[in-house]
Amino acid sequence: MGLTMSWMTRWFPPRCLLCGEPGWRGRALCAGCDADLPRIEAACRRCGEALPATGPGLPALTVCGACLWRPPPFTAIEVPFAYAAPIDWCVRRLKFHRDLAAGRLLGELLAEKILQAPPSVGAVVPVPLHGGRLLERGFNQAVEIARPVASGLAVPLVTEALNRSRAAPAQMDLPADQRRANVRGVFAPGGQPVAGTVLLVDDVVTTASTVREASRALLRAGADGVRVLAVARA
Repeated sequence: MGLTMSWMTRWFPPRCLLCGEPGWRGRALCAGCDADLPRIEAACRRCGEALPATGPGLPALTVCGACLWRPPPFTAIEVPFAYAAPIDWCVRRLKFHRDLAAGRLLGELLAEKILQAPPSVGAVVPVPLHGGRLLERGFNQAVEIARPVASGLAVPLVTEALNRSRAAPAQMDLPADQRRANVRGVFAPGGQPVAGTVLLVDDVVTTASTVREASRALLRAGADGVRVLAVARA
């Protein structure tokens, strides 16, 4: 499969999904559009919240005060982009228009980021959808994003490590103070066992309530630790 894809890329190079120009580095994204992506430069390594700049001569902050006081259940989080144009467009194209090419691009961007300093993980676990929403949508966007990440890290993609016990309103549709209650207890260990440290993958984080709950369920399922990787922070 890898040889076939390499041959296809060589003779039929991808076009940029955003502007239609020739792709760059084998992806459906040109160099100019890549340079315009809304990258997050400084964020807490534990929760992903943006960090304030420090004064001249002072060391840069790496962990926010909230995480120092009350650390999340996961050990680290990586969220390379802000939920702004054109990343938000790619996410919506994937979730609501079944544009799997957009999902592949987002996954490749995540894989490129995580492979700059590959973590020691035994599996990649996408955040699951509730069964009803999965039937309605036809696919889980987190699975599509996670595929290139698992391939790049050369670890299994475990899609049934977690169950989502009930459907809940989208986190982005709720006020911040309701998001934690919206997902409390929504995840349970699934049919596939996990062990060691796993990498939990999602599309967008807001208050990180969803990945917190999913991480707790993975720890109950047997994981020794959880790292989180998401495309964007809203």
